[in-house]
Amino acid sequence: MSDAKSPRRTREQLRSARWYLANDMRAFAHRQRTQQMGFRRKDFMGRPVIAIVNTWSELSPCHIHLRDRAEAVKRGVWSAGGMPVELPALSLGEVIVKPTTMMYRNMLAMETEELLRSHPVDGAVLLGGCDKTTPGLVMGALSMDLPAIYVPAGPMSNARWRGQKVGAGTHTRKFWDELRAGKITADDWVELESRMTRTIGTCNTMGTASTMTALVDAMGLTMPGASSIPASDSGHARMCQDAGERIVGLVFEDVRPKRIVTQAAVSNALVTLMALGGSTNAVVHLVAIARRAGLGLDLEAFDREGRRTPVLANVFPAGDNLMEDFYFAGGLPALLTRIADRLDLSCLTVNGRTLGDNIAGAKVWEEDVIRPLDRPVATGAPIAVLRGNLAPDGAIIKASAADPKLARHRGRAVVFRDHADMSARIDEPDLAVDASSVLVLQNAGPVGGPGMPEWGALPIPKKLLAQGIRDMVRVSDARMSGTHYGTCVLHVAPESHIGGPLALVRDGDWIELDVAARRLNLDVDPAELARRRAEWRAPGPRYSRGYASLVERHIGQANDGADFDFLKAGAPIPEPEIY
Repeated sequence: MSDAKSPRRTREQLRSARWYLANDMRAFAHRQRTQQMGFRRKDFMGRPVIAIVNTWSELSPCHIHLRDRAEAVKRGVWSAGGMPVELPALSLGEVIVKPTTMMYRNMLAMETEELLRSHPVDGAVLLGGCDKTTPGLVMGALSMDLPAIYVPAGPMSNARWRGQKVGAGTHTRKFWDELRAGKITADDWVELESRMTRTIGTCNTMGTASTMTALVDAMGLTMPGASSIPASDSGHARMCQDAGERIVGLVFEDVRPKRIVTQAAVSNALVTLMALGGSTNAVVHLVAIARRAGLGLDLEAFDREGRRTPVLANVFPAGDNLMEDFYFAGGLPALLTRIADRLDLSCLTVNGRTLGDNIAGAKVWEEDVIRPLDRPVATGAPIAVLRGNLAPDGAIIKASAADPKLARHRGRAVVFRDHADMSARIDEPDLAVDASSVLVLQNAGPVGGPGMPEWGALPIPKKLLAQGIRDMVRVSDARMSGTHYGTCVLHVAPESHIGGPLALVRDGDWIELDVAARRLNLDVDPAELARRRAEWRAPGPRYSRGYASLVERHIGQANDGADFDFLKAGAPIPEPEIY
């Protein structure tokens, strides 16, 4: 902490001193090569070296401004007496990266950990924001456990189309359905392309990006309230400079991420997730983050909190506002005051103060955007965990973004064996489907996808759209974009590709969903299921080399955080030898 009584490291105790301060040939070479880049000897001799891990990319609109923000961070680092060095890292631009950014989250975590380990750095400022960059950067920083601050890219500004607010992702799906149903024209669709995402930044809905940056904020790894500041707001650059200045203090105080990300801090994130009406993707990511910190977190913890804390953030897709509205209403600090009695306010944060200190002066300025507990946005569970013979290790549903009329439902399965099969047949006129059917997608999990793509919001068949149907029960081992909505059962575990019960579902089988009872069952005679199980054959390996092969052999299931088995918390990796 910044308290004067806290012990402070000397310059000889800095990690970078192992590279620079010795009087031998190796240290000479390190100093020589650093000066070769234009740095002065006094810039790095005895100063904390701060890595700015930057996920900037020209194919990531969420991060296109992070080169400029890195310069603001550098100003803060220099002013506090440190030396900033920018290190590029894998950029995971949602929508554009294929087959799915989730496939590469663990790769970014590995890269972050190894960037910090292999270079002469004492602390890090992590620049990200788009969906998987937040957990990837934080997971890697936790595994390395050097002092670190996360800087979120910030949400894009509000957009409107013909008098209505439109949010990235959420309205893409809505308008696509309207186009397929013939309710809007092809020209309308083209016009929407340039109207819905009108500034830099992450999605302006409470999608995965805003959810995850807010949760990391609530855990204390960002400058207080940083997650709510719009990307194009001048306050965003000032926050970046503050983060650069503060990381130097964290290094001298030796406050590391595992001291911030405690069991209580993770619990705070769970409460915040529910109050935000946040993305179901947060379930997978929070489990992975907690386990990188050596902490326990299971699906039941999400379900318990989902029963207790309602949605208070009136933001798409659960509500009807956008992230800029949320910011002007008071942002995350104001939301946290609504749920303060459910939080551990004694948790330490990166600015050296407690969470309680940080939100003490926060106020809600717009009551309809950040609701009180007695007037929630939705009364159903924000996120519910389902179990049953179809999901023995659990499945997830975002009840707050689903049709309440479908919360208890029994229907016959319409099964698609994979995404290609679904894409080929979903709009066939003779598809045996009606509004009561349950659409089932197989082979879309962590191994089957590969990487568990966001295919879980299966499209409504075109012939049902023409009848006015806009939601129906859908079940898969895939994920769903946090910007999407609908009665979608996700993350079914174990996944079908490795022989989970989802692999045994056939067209016409009865499936029962009961959200209140937290139940998801396949109503098929056990003897018939046993016969199908005996006939099932495990698919052979699809990849003989490369990163996809690593995913296929080592990725865990959704309920386990979908992390690599060799990257979970364990004995620290020794510091590299300096020779």
